[in-house]
Amino acid sequence: MERLTHAARLEWDGSTGEGYRAYSRAHTGAAPPAEGSLRLSADPHFRGDAGLLNPEQLVVLAASSCQLLSFLSVAARKHVDVVRYTDDATGYLSEDLRHARIELIELNPVVHVAAGPDEDFVLRLVEQAHQECYIARSLISEVIVRATVRVTR
Repeated sequence: MERLTHAARLEWDGSTGEGYRAYSRAHTGAAPPAEGSLRLSADPHFRGDAGLLNPEQLVVLAASSCQLLSFLSVAARKHVDVVRYTDDATGYLSEDLRHARIELIELNPVVHVAAGPDEDFVLRLVEQAHQECYIARSLISEVIVRATVRVTR
């Protein structure tokens, strides 16, 4: 089987000649063949622009997006009608910034499903999706999913 690959391209222009405090952290990222690009920066704690996405946010967003897509796949295969899904996810950076890493990602999806399945069944599907999420399985960070299920009557 051919290995599936994912390519990305980053671009930055500037100068570090004036030292750590002076250079711009702003850069762009794209992932062809997807259209468009993202303007990125460092986290403000690392002298970045708070108005731009940063790598730490992208890791949390990737974990959240993968959980969503895995859940929708599992739900569709079980004929559960998901009508809305939101997630307010949070990533926690270690306090030791010399060896910094995202230690924990908390996903807090709110899953709205059409009448039919009970809450426990949907929560089991959330857990199955978590086990199938390849982003969560790729990270050394702990990823916790605390789902809320709302059944539409």
